[in-house]
Amino acid sequence: MSAEPIMEKIMTEQDPIDLLIAIEEASVAPIRPEYIEGMAIVPPTANDNHNDGAFKLAVQFFNAGFDLAGMGNGYRAAHKDGKTMTLFIPDFYVRRRRATELDESYRKVHKGWYPADMITLVGEVTSTNHETDTGPKFRAYAAAGVPVYVLIDRHTKTAHCYTDPVLPGDDPTEAYYRTDAKVSLGDPLPLPARYPTLDTAPFLGE
Repeated sequence: MSAEPIMEKIMTEQDPIDLLIAIEEASVAPIRPEYIEGMAIVPPTANDNHNDGAFKLAVQFFNAGFDLAGMGNGYRAAHKDGKTMTLFIPDFYVRRRRATELDESYRKVHKGWYPADMITLVGEVTSTNHETDTGPKFRAYAAAGVPVYVLIDRHTKTAHCYTDPVLPGDDPTEAYYRTDAKVSLGDPLPLPARYPTLDTAPFLGE
């Protein structure tokens, strides 16, 4: 049997969570891979500008009264049959609730990943892998039904607020956001009414 059918069989039978654990254990450096559109993705090591900017955006939500804004946790979205569809770790996010006992049980069963329905807003700041945030992650968040996706695209020097996720059928790679509020970096980024308008000035001059 050739290597290709063997790998396809492994990917079909192995839960992506276990695949990511194996990748983490094999790495000599600390990493936190994600699983998007059937692929294991290892984000590049972010620089200070990326991390500082993402943190400042999360703080803007916190200062506006969203004490469930945060960074660092991983979330899992499932297909209709219950199998893992996506494992994502946004640069920042706003949750709709604190973790309940049920959420913690879910996290234990799924080896560190919370349910995606805890999330009401996700945010990404592009790095050298900007295509991931503008393509696969854009579709993955829409397929997971995340209501709002905030994207700081340092490659095109634009900021976006995507809303109204659409999944036309059963294929998550066909998902998209119907609405895109777009501004140039440095301009205020309007978000849906309950959220603050974001100051994107921290990303100027990069």
